[in-house]
Amino acid sequence: MTTHDTYIKRCIDIAKNGLGSTAPNPMVGAVIVYNDQIIGEGYTSAYGGHHAEVNAINAVKDKALLKEATLYVTLEPCSHFGKTPPCSDLIIKYQIPNVVIGCVDDNPQVAGKGIAQLKAAGCKVKVGVLEHECKAHHKRFFTFHNKKRPYIILKWAETIDGFIAPESKDNKKPVWITNKLSRQLVHKWRAEEQAILVGTNTVLEDNPSLTVRDWKGKNPIRIVIDRELKLSKDLAVFNNKAETLVISDAVIDFNKPIAQEICSYLHAQDINSVIIEGGAKTLQTFIDENFWDEARIFTGNSNFKNGIKAPQCSGKLISEEKIIEDTLKIYVNN
Repeated sequence: MTTHDTYIKRCIDIAKNGLGSTAPNPMVGAVIVYNDQIIGEGYTSAYGGHHAEVNAINAVKDKALLKEATLYVTLEPCSHFGKTPPCSDLIIKYQIPNVVIGCVDDNPQVAGKGIAQLKAAGCKVKVGVLEHECKAHHKRFFTFHNKKRPYIILKWAETIDGFIAPESKDNKKPVWITNKLSRQLVHKWRAEEQAILVGTNTVLEDNPSLTVRDWKGKNPIRIVIDRELKLSKDLAVFNNKAETLVISDAVIDFNKPIAQEICSYLHAQDINSVIIEGGAKTLQTFIDENFWDEARIFTGNSNFKNGIKAPQCSGKLISEEKIIEDTLKIYVNN
């Protein structure tokens, strides 16, 4: 691993501190190096706050050193006014002579303009260091801008014999297939993504809150499919714990491919990532239309013998782990 690689790897590591709070902005990491020593580093603040480069520059105590330093950053510095001023302007203001960038920003408002502006001001710019790793880190951001839809994570739990829910139950409470540690992990995931989506039947059957309770973090935006607006406003998804968006006939055309319609709607709402937690019909719809990026599937240590069959999904298995007696497999869509 080269020196440049080491510092970009550090940028990626610290950028993860912004997971769940920066959206729809990307979670960028930046490191400033002088004489082979890190003198400042930063990551993207919660949406509306400072970008990573600004936080890194602000962390440098002796600003005079910036004129001889190198700025490392996971993503091309922005060159346009959004919620905050352009980062490229600040880099030029402090006359930072060297900038090393992980990957180019595909956002049409940037897309090479930040690099061009830095070069025009006399900066030496190197692009493409750990590019694959940086693009993987910014997967939500790139999916949003390149595919015009959110990054989609499918999640469900199934029994050993392949059922997602029993045939019937006595009350509006979930029947747990997985253990408490697995369920805590799901709450961690909720805190990391911008939104969570379920279908009408899941709300009617389980009355879920869809909030972060077993982990510290921000509640995702709740998205509920309710074509005919038949769900009672007394249900937990409509409490004041988080924002809730309802997808009805007034929002999308249910006569068209539903997953595609939902994705277009969520893109228009600036939502760049969503976990789809059920039910089986909703999950299978996104699979069948091929609108998904990851599938996170728990298999619990139980059998239902009959019930609602788990969705059928094929993809590339990238990880498998045991969580006590549960098994978690993560697939990516090829």
